[in-house]
Amino acid sequence: MKKDIHPKYFEKATVTCACGNTFTVSASKPQFFIEVCYKCHPLFTGEERLVDIKGQVDKFKQKQEFARTYQAAHPKKEAKTKTRTSGKSLKDLLAES
Repeated sequence: MKKDIHPKYFEKATVTCACGNTFTVSASKPQFFIEVCYKCHPLFTGEERLVDIKGQVDKFKQKQEFARTYQAAHPKKEAKTKTRTSGKSLKDLLAES
């Protein structure tokens, strides 16, 4: 192996999660900060939780609420149907022409 080309290896690197959980791993950095770990990830905990980093879930919920209030304030109008004033069928109209 060539000397001085490999990064320093830490046998006990500390990983700290946003939920407060900490554990050690072997890595090339002495310390890591992560957002989701095995103690708080919905796949492992079985609870339904939305992981929202950029506020996308809140933005979606606001749009849904606006749509509900808009539909309540503006009831759907019935479509106007065209009726023939003469009461004749299509065959009769074609026969006349």
